Amino acid sequence: MSERRIAVVTGAAAGIGAAVARTLARDGYSLALLDRDDVELKRVTAELAETIVEGADIESHVVDVTDRQAVDAAVASTMDTFGRIDALAHVAGILDTGSVLDSDPDQWRKIFGVNVFGLLNVLQSVGLEMRRRRAGAIVVVSSNAAGVPRIGMGAYGSSKAAATMLVRTAGLELATDGIRVNVVAPGSTDTAMQRSLWSDPSDDSGADAVIEGNLASYRLGIPLGKLATADDIADSVHFLLSDRAAHITMQALYVDGGATLKA
Repeated sequence: MSERRIAVVTGAAAGIGAAVARTLARDGYSLALLDRDDVELKRVTAELAETIVEGADIESHVVDVTDRQAVDAAVASTMDTFGRIDALAHVAGILDTGSVLDSDPDQWRKIFGVNVFGLLNVLQSVGLEMRRRRAGAIVVVSSNAAGVPRIGMGAYGSSKAAATMLVRTAGLELATDGIRVNVVAPGSTDTAMQRSLWSDPSDDSGADAVIEGNLASYRLGIPLGKLATADDIADSVHFLLSDRAAHITMQALYVDGGATLKA
């Protein structure tokens, strides 16, 4: 059994999830990477295999987090390979937009299926293994949209608010087992998901409107004057998983450049 720290990272094939995987790999973690995108997951896994710290190891699993059996199988494989799970970084999530009154209820079911029930599947599967050992740290990437209403983001914001409360409650329940559970709540971050909201995802000037804000849509700008990078979010996840955060649990850390004024 490896003496290195073992981490499971979901949503690891792109964006913040891939950045978290790279950050943990640089710190010597052995990794189990989960994502439903087979092609991108293979690419990220191959990239990390060439840069991972000597003595660490990496495996990947093509998993849709809404499939509990697939999640359990990936966790079981991780346990077989590494013998334990020390850390979970749950990043898997989806975004769609639409007004509350005009959106299709099936759209809400899809978003909640991934962002809430997918999270529950992973949290239960990994959390049960951690509870048996009475050790571990969990960080779930939510969103600052969980804390403030955003026009067109009723389903997404509601799912992230539910996810945040789910995580904090799990943290309370697992505290006596010595397991820390926290949330990182990013704001606008320069990822493919963020750019999908712009009229031209390839045009960097699309960030300008996000940074400036829009009074007509009741959206504040970003006081720091820039989008977050995926690495900015990954560094926060890394910190909360580390022993430097040994007395931090049930917290939601907003990493949004001040965009929500810590609502």
